[in-house]
Amino acid sequence: MHRLIRIDSPDDMPEPLRGSPVQRLVLWHNTGEHPVSVDHAEMLVGMCMDNRKKLRIPENFAFILRAGGGNLRPSEFKVSYAVAVGGVRTIAIMVHNHCGMVGLEGRHEQFVQGLVDAGWDHDLAEQHFHAYAPLFEIGNEIDFALSETQRLRLRYPKVLVAPLLYNVDDNLIYCIEE
Repeated sequence: MHRLIRIDSPDDMPEPLRGSPVQRLVLWHNTGEHPVSVDHAEMLVGMCMDNRKKLRIPENFAFILRAGGGNLRPSEFKVSYAVAVGGVRTIAIMVHNHCGMVGLEGRHEQFVQGLVDAGWDHDLAEQHFHAYAPLFEIGNEIDFALSETQRLRLRYPKVLVAPLLYNVDDNLIYCIEE
């Protein structure tokens, strides 16, 4: 967590993000002060499906895609839709600490047994895990956010893409130092 930048005021925001929708997102969430609503989506937030995270932002401010680990690779068309049709020019890749998509192989037995308990055949549950776990494993949260940020910057060169971390211990959003 040594590469995290706590944002409590506009002066804390890294220079490339100052005045951007990313700054508004982080400050609104971290301070709780924001307008009731905004007119249109200013950005896309890709974040984990984890139930411990809830953004404190105004209505209509952001498209939000939730996927395990904040991994947008399987949601590429949805990202393109937000950019092409929704007109967003800012994307935040928001990972969080204590993510279940880190170290998936260590949850292999729990995953398979959970599906068996839900009525799956054991062999099909095994096949399902082995087919999809490599796609959704993110490794280290911070490293994943940085690599996904770089990947999206190459894919959408005129879109501002920023890596963020939601700390489930204090419920604050941090910028990730690049």
